[in-house]
Amino acid sequence: MPESFEVAFTADFLSNDKLVFKDIGLNLLNEAKSIRYRFLACQEPTLSAGQIDGIDALISLAPRITADSLARANRLIGICRFGVGYDMVDVKACTEADVALFIAVGAANHSVAEAILGWMLALGHHVKQKDRLTREGRWNEKSYWMGTEIRRKVVGIVGLGGIGGRLAGLLGPFGTQEVVAFDPYIGPARAKSVGVRMVALSELLQISDYVVVCCPLTEETRGLLGPAELALMKPGAYLINTARGGIVDEDSLVERLKSGGIAGAAIDVFASEPVSDQHPLCQLDNVILAPHAIAW
Repeated sequence: MPESFEVAFTADFLSNDKLVFKDIGLNLLNEAKSIRYRFLACQEPTLSAGQIDGIDALISLAPRITADSLARANRLIGICRFGVGYDMVDVKACTEADVALFIAVGAANHSVAEAILGWMLALGHHVKQKDRLTREGRWNEKSYWMGTEIRRKVVGIVGLGGIGGRLAGLLGPFGTQEVVAFDPYIGPARAKSVGVRMVALSELLQISDYVVVCCPLTEETRGLLGPAELALMKPGAYLINTARGGIVDEDSLVERLKSGGIAGAAIDVFASEPVSDQHPLCQLDNVILAPHAIAW
């Protein structure tokens, strides 16, 4: 039996040998005499079997973990995702390897919900465009960019989990006309507790001024918002996605944004990450973007 419990962090917790985050709980591990930890040496898109070999627990940020990754996981008993999404982990492979998978439930609820609210305000008040007018000396064009309030608007939340529910609560003081949600796994009691009316996805898309994607990426939600669904949105509506890129069909979204089918979007996540500056969404002025980090 090993003398100590070996914990490894994926290499993307470090940048230039410094922690990316201020606090990842290393003090707790330092106080536990029977636990040793280290950071994996190589940052790879997909973890190799050699990186996992010889550790008891893995704390992972972004790399993919596949069946091949777990081929030599003889000691591994748990993978802990530093976040709530787990689409980058092969759950079936974990089950077959007898490895438990954990996520940080609730850790990002407020920060992501707050970021979404900030983006709703930025989109409605054309913050990006007005900043540019000021920097480029186009002061007299400000009247062309009259904004709108969240007040008396309908907000549609796709996925009423922790983040979606927290967003509904934050919207309370803003005087929305209504907050609606689509989530086949949420019952009436949960919806009532956060002041939300549950509707079908088609109705949500048709009536909402802001459509906010908060659901996890699963086989069920992959491509959930495709060409037909995006076509249901109002021309003046905004789409915000801080969940996962694969939920929204990016080509269809670009088409709707270019044609004026919807007013704008704010996107934190992409189907393939990282993206280059040549990505179609990067070419559009009616889009606000972030590198999967808006809640940090």
